[in-house]
Amino acid sequence: MKKILIFVLLGVTIFTCKENSKQTEGTLEEIEKEVNSKVEWITLFDGTSLEKWRGYLTDEMHPEWTIEDGTLVFNPGENGGKNIITKDTFTNFELSIEWKISEGGNSGIFFGVFEDPSLNEAYQSGPEIQVLDNERHPDAKANPKYHQAGALYDLVQPEKDVCHPAGEWNLCVLKVNHKTNEGEVKLNGTKIVSFPLHGEAWDTMVENSKFKGWEHFGKHHTGHIGLQDHGDKVWFRNIKIKKL
Repeated sequence: MKKILIFVLLGVTIFTCKENSKQTEGTLEEIEKEVNSKVEWITLFDGTSLEKWRGYLTDEMHPEWTIEDGTLVFNPGENGGKNIITKDTFTNFELSIEWKISEGGNSGIFFGVFEDPSLNEAYQSGPEIQVLDNERHPDAKANPKYHQAGALYDLVQPEKDVCHPAGEWNLCVLKVNHKTNEGEVKLNGTKIVSFPLHGEAWDTMVENSKFKGWEHFGKHHTGHIGLQDHGDKVWFRNIKIKKL
């Protein structure tokens, strides 16, 4: 009888420990969610200042980029290559940015940009999220799978076309998390692209793209955010980022 009682008490103790463990685990998850919800967004452009930006390979801001009515506007000049980048670098983050493209226009949003004099363009190191007029630009017709708005340019195609027409605002949210090896793009509230950031799957994608053999492309986990001069007028606003 005593042996039976001991076994019963032992079973109750083990069960109670397990339940307490589950409760503790749940509490920690709740705390983590609460902490994450309090992570503050860092404003990269508030409509009044370009202090957090500069030209690629220069300490100055290219004059083609100006502020008009609270919007960051690129007016193309005679010479190209006037890309801009954030002064700070980022590794794991969520970037929120609104963009509007001119009719027939093309531009892009870079991440993981490695700045080096040997690299004339930001796209030589930084993967690009496509900014495009899907209705009129030839890229959306000649290679719709990998060059439409929201695509990870020449690497991953959007699952669907949710882009607003030229002249209308689009909200792009880019998430990059090297810790979990996950990247994703949401356009106007819809997740349209997901991709790995390193490893065999990433290497295979690059091998089958125009970036094959590029020494620095996608290799730098920490880098600048960049906005592209592709020779077409483009607008950006409400640019913010939070670290993951």
